[in-house]
Amino acid sequence: MQTSNLKPQTSNLVSDLFPTLETPVPVVDLDRLERNLDRAADYAREHRLALRPHIKTHKSPRLAAEQLRRGASGLTCATPYEAEVMSEVADDILLAYPPVGPLRARRVVALPETVRLTVALDSAAAATELAAAARAADREVSVYVELDLGMHRVGVPVVADAVALARRLCDMQPLRFAGIAYYPGHIREPVTAQDEKLDTLAAALRDALARFDDAGIPSEVVSGGSTPTMWRTHELPGVTEFRPGTYIFNDRTTAEIGACGWDDCALTVLATVVSTAVAGQAVIDAGSKALGREPLRGAGEDGFGSLLEHPECVVKSMSEEHGVLDLSRSSWRPAVGERVRVIPNHVCIVVHLNDVVFGLRGRQVETSWPVSARGRGYRTGDEHAAPAGAQHQRAEGHAAV
Repeated sequence: MQTSNLKPQTSNLVSDLFPTLETPVPVVDLDRLERNLDRAADYAREHRLALRPHIKTHKSPRLAAEQLRRGASGLTCATPYEAEVMSEVADDILLAYPPVGPLRARRVVALPETVRLTVALDSAAAATELAAAARAADREVSVYVELDLGMHRVGVPVVADAVALARRLCDMQPLRFAGIAYYPGHIREPVTAQDEKLDTLAAALRDALARFDDAGIPSEVVSGGSTPTMWRTHELPGVTEFRPGTYIFNDRTTAEIGACGWDDCALTVLATVVSTAVAGQAVIDAGSKALGREPLRGAGEDGFGSLLEHPECVVKSMSEEHGVLDLSRSSWRPAVGERVRVIPNHVCIVVHLNDVVFGLRGRQVETSWPVSARGRGYRTGDEHAAPAGAQHQRAEGHAAV
């Protein structure tokens, strides 16, 4: 799939942009959000892939329900708390994170019995702790053995060792070996420059699948994918499901590498210009506590975000509550009090920094929703106990997306 990366020409902004919202605040263009959801669902259907989106980007049961309504096979989570929160709307959840430690393992298997639970792991230690917790809960848990196919973060790097771990899982009731997983997070080049790394990944994946087959342990599921590579998932041999997360909102990184168009970026941070005292720059009230401090990955640009309507203007530096806009490449000169929208480098971090996100339709604020799976699920008074599980304290928002 090819996307347009054309950026809008400069246009006049108005100081009363969404005047009912106090800045800085994350806002989502609902039309763009819905297009992103539909496009991914259509791609999955066209290529007969199971879409299991990662909810780390939005952390909202309401948005997860929209993904499931469009045909997602289940959800992917990174933390036990995310899984607990998402169990309100999903009956099929993958924890794509090693459940190391008895507290984490027990918490995961305590998810509602209505949830079909799968866990990805890469060690016998994690498997042993998960098996003990599952036996105590009298619950079957499906397991993916995670492979390192280039990311060098987690995953078994030697295929023979991965096969041995899968064989061991076959004897660790009530665990059930269900397949293999990998994450191509090392591929962050522009979409047009990914061929070499994708070819290397495909060869490694093809070899791994052959070795599992030769060992008599075929992989029922081959789970992979990321937003930067999602539109080429069908080119990889044997893949049955993919787990993109950022695609629901997209961000500056995704747009700069060509994995989406500029007009596919649904979430921005609404901010106010608070100072123009220094020539050649403007200061907004969105600093590192609103935008995060992640550099742009996979592209040759700098800064910590750029303006939706003036993409030539980047946030060149930040303090905690101040973002400095570089105006040197623009003829636009904002006034104090003018409002702007910043496309962040990494949208997942921005969402996690906030309690509530507002949904926009045109120039109207239509709805809002809480970032329900934010944090770890602890409450005051939990100092000597594990988190309280699914009884989280954030109520969901009102209107439907």
